[in-house]
Amino acid sequence: MIQTLKIGDVSLKNNLILAPMAGVTDLPFRLLCKEQGAGLLCMEMVSAKAIYFNNKNTEELLTIDDREPPVSLQLFGSDPDIISEMAKKIENRPFSILDINMGCPVPKVAGNGEGSALMKNPKLVEEIVSKTAKAIKKPVTVKIRKGFDDEHINAVEIARIAESAGAAAVAVHGRTREQYYSGKADWDIIRQVKEAVKIPVIGNGDVTSPEAARQLMETTGCDGIMIGRGAQGNPWIFRQILHWMETGEEEPKPDLEEVKAMILRHARMLVEYKGVYTGIREMRKHVAWYTAGYPNSAKLRARVNEIESLEALEHLIQGL
Repeated sequence: MIQTLKIGDVSLKNNLILAPMAGVTDLPFRLLCKEQGAGLLCMEMVSAKAIYFNNKNTEELLTIDDREPPVSLQLFGSDPDIISEMAKKIENRPFSILDINMGCPVPKVAGNGEGSALMKNPKLVEEIVSKTAKAIKKPVTVKIRKGFDDEHINAVEIARIAESAGAAAVAVHGRTREQYYSGKADWDIIRQVKEAVKIPVIGNGDVTSPEAARQLMETTGCDGIMIGRGAQGNPWIFRQILHWMETGEEEPKPDLEEVKAMILRHARMLVEYKGVYTGIREMRKHVAWYTAGYPNSAKLRARVNEIESLEALEHLIQGL
């Protein structure tokens, strides 16, 4: 049975959530995941400071299409005043939920005291969440990791602080910052967080199939399922999990023709949205993800990396 989810006053049709991924969850990709049934779309993270300084590249990151909602817009930063003020400044935009990034492991973010580095400073977490939740009417959520490293596993403590400071939900990635995306996600920490707080808990990490989604929910009791890398080159994962929830059966994977059609559609949307130069270059990684595991996919990747036009990409993909 399909499970619904409510975050603050926002009701989702189902509890499947596209994770925020920098350089991946742009508008075209979000629309494809929405069509496949994702219940909530998370945008790429946006720097609160960049909004504050009116950075011109930030506008594209803040753009939301009419077909998308409900959407979660994610801010990152470490200054409680700037985050809360920028949340208020953009509140009239058509996002439904504001998320605060406390999980990004990238050195230039964490090294700046932002993203996953916030987990080392519980007092600052409390101040950021509290000020932001008071500044806007929309629900505020938090995305965290298991902890910063194996010596500092404090997801439960941070989740409790976020809840008492006014967060409407918390998403937990079962890896430490030190792990990045390697090794196996620890789902037990998600279970511990779920048992510690009353707000919805969204589990994240290693959901690459309907079977993994089932195991995550059974193991942790989590309220929502967040899918990140499992959706890269596979927007169908949302449809597959929903089909399994409704019928108890696994839907067959898309055949090569369906994959080719999706690649070309995705490419056309990217080019239309970002122009040929950027669109084609950004599509290269997506083609690698869509075709991973197929025979000769390494050769195809090498050829795609040389392509500079939509026509050349169409010719290559149609000839597969």
